[in-house]
Amino acid sequence: GAAGCVATLLHDAAMNPAEVVKQRMQMYNSPYQRVTDCVRTVWRNEGAGAFYRSYTTQLTMNIPFQAIHFMTYEFLQEQLNPHRQYNPSSHMVSGACAGAVAAAATTPLDVCKTLLNTQESLALSSNISGHITGMANAFRTVYQVGGVTAYFRGVQARVIYQMPSTAIAWSVYEFFKYILTKRQGERRAGK
Repeated sequence: GAAGCVATLLHDAAMNPAEVVKQRMQMYNSPYQRVTDCVRTVWRNEGAGAFYRSYTTQLTMNIPFQAIHFMTYEFLQEQLNPHRQYNPSSHMVSGACAGAVAAAATTPLDVCKTLLNTQESLALSSNISGHITGMANAFRTVYQVGGVTAYFRGVQARVIYQMPSTAIAWSVYEFFKYILTKRQGERRAGK
């Protein structure tokens, strides 16, 4: 558990700046032509903190995402593969469904993270301070701009993105677990 927490902290610390750049370049009418232009402009105009504005939101999103993801996968495996045999189709279906449920459930946090990263102009115009900082401020701003439904903007795209990703990840994990367990059993039998 501690190793997983530390891994998530380090992973998100390293990847948060990349996510900021990616999202700003993906914005409609993005002023950035190249990654280096985006990095330089954000650094110069907003400072290093802009690359970590959504860090706590990212961490807050990853904890429930992973919890829901693992619990859903285990529940579905219990239903589809109660004997826990190597079964690629059950691993793919369980993995895809687990990713879909976790993605849908954590979309409001992802919407707030995206707002923190992009500082989208419509949201900024509704914000007195001129920029959005912190998760609570992002949650208030999303609600002010679009109401409850705004928290689920992009939920379909997020689910569609996560389903194959988690299906592949679980299938590969279960495959290697099966191969390694089989080899270990063969070694023991050979002794």
